[in-house]
Amino acid sequence: MNDTATLTRDTLFDRLATILGAEGFLHDDESRTLHSADLFGAGGRVAAVIRPASIDELSAAAKDIAAAGLPLLPRGGGLTYVQGYVSERDGAVAVDMRRMNRILEIDEQNLLITVEAGVTWMQIYDALKPRGLRLPFFGTFSGRAATVGGGLSNGALFLGTARYGTSAEIVLGMQIVLADGAILHTGQTAIRSAKHAFTRTFGPDTTGLFTHDAGALGIKGVVTLRMMRAPAHTDYLSFGFQDRDAAVEALCEIGRSELAEDCYMMDPDKTRAALSAPSDMVKDAKTLLKVVSQEKGLLRALRAGAQLAMAGRDFIEEGCYSLHMVLAGRSREAVDADMALARAVIAAAGGKELPNSIPRAGRADPYSQLDAVVGPTGDRWLALNAKVAHSEAKGLVDAAESLIARYQPELTARGVVVSRLLTVIGNHVFSYEPVFNWHDAWLPVHHGSIGQPFKARVPEPAANPEARALVMKVRAELIQLFASLGAQSNQIGRTYPYAQIMRPQSRAFLNGIKQVVDPDNRMNPGALGLGG
Repeated sequence: MNDTATLTRDTLFDRLATILGAEGFLHDDESRTLHSADLFGAGGRVAAVIRPASIDELSAAAKDIAAAGLPLLPRGGGLTYVQGYVSERDGAVAVDMRRMNRILEIDEQNLLITVEAGVTWMQIYDALKPRGLRLPFFGTFSGRAATVGGGLSNGALFLGTARYGTSAEIVLGMQIVLADGAILHTGQTAIRSAKHAFTRTFGPDTTGLFTHDAGALGIKGVVTLRMMRAPAHTDYLSFGFQDRDAAVEALCEIGRSELAEDCYMMDPDKTRAALSAPSDMVKDAKTLLKVVSQEKGLLRALRAGAQLAMAGRDFIEEGCYSLHMVLAGRSREAVDADMALARAVIAAAGGKELPNSIPRAGRADPYSQLDAVVGPTGDRWLALNAKVAHSEAKGLVDAAESLIARYQPELTARGVVVSRLLTVIGNHVFSYEPVFNWHDAWLPVHHGSIGQPFKARVPEPAANPEARALVMKVRAELIQLFASLGAQSNQIGRTYPYAQIMRPQSRAFLNGIKQVVDPDNRMNPGALGLGG
């Protein structure tokens, strides 16, 4: 506790137990250990864990924690690997948001959905699908457990991102619990008489301040997102390239052309990993059934199922960079027209059309099982990412690949595999994501996420500190490289430099905002490079 504390720790714990109940306040060793680590590693040991069930409980608990002078560490699904909620110091209170998991309102007339921040992307998808509705951006592969609040704090992207952008582009208003327990309304509901959070730009965009903030400015309690009517027709394309530069340029051109909802490219290692998943995604009977059920019309459904089953996993040549698209529209004719344009773009770049098994199966079952926190053989993985304008894509890829190549003999010797996932965001952003896989002992979050059937089939690897140290070394150098190129990265957490690399006036502005909402630096200190 700090010098301004007015509550002792024992008194605080008694009050938190009263406010939150037995399910909402935990301070046993197992809970503290789990909430003191993410998928990257462990940090300072938390003093306790709160699990509020409403924004009022969260507000009351935060007020008492402030009186005790303890830091708060907001946590959503807990699946980050950037130390986003892991402090360097002991004694903070972890805020597990997963009990705040109610969908509060689905407003079909205004195409708005209001949810508690612990709701998962999959919950929303399942609730909206029977109504013929969807979020424009509708989550990440981890959306089975990843929460809306965590996604907004970390710049979540993937499903729908090529056309609609990231989580930040679909949020309209929020209710934020500040470090002292006060509740701040952003967007239109900041206006006393407003009935709906239908816009965020009446005056300065206060909602935007709390997107991709790594939880450093406040805790997202309630969120309003915009919805859309789900596209009536969807189709899929896949292509292969032997030349990396041609594949990157084709990916960027598809992004600029605004033809696809999802558009991503896998290098040969990433493609191999996608086709060797333990669930065998392109042959699994459940996936096949979902693929068939997605199609409109019996003939199209039978054809889609047959194509998926026949393609299997052996349709991609060695050394192939595979590019995949999901295209959607209001009519079959509109989708066919977009597919024709996409094929023309790829043909001009020298690509070869492949069976569309990967994007088709991916959309049939968009949210991965939690076993995916490790690889198919129990290997650990860590991802990095860098975003630049399309004109800078080749330079970014060349620089990163040159750095990785310098370490390739050592990586190979240590059994570390580096694969790449490249995507486009809207019509103006290119994203490069290298992923490191190596066999190593699991962390508490791995143990807490992986199901027993997987554990029975795949043993935990032995500790491998040499490979781990090498991954951390190459990872640190890539992060430094990305910063030197002026790249943007999502999931900033405590991993990517942010405040440290800002221009002086911009840094002063950010510090000023932090001072207003968190004058004692108790809200996730150290995230974004603020405090520590």
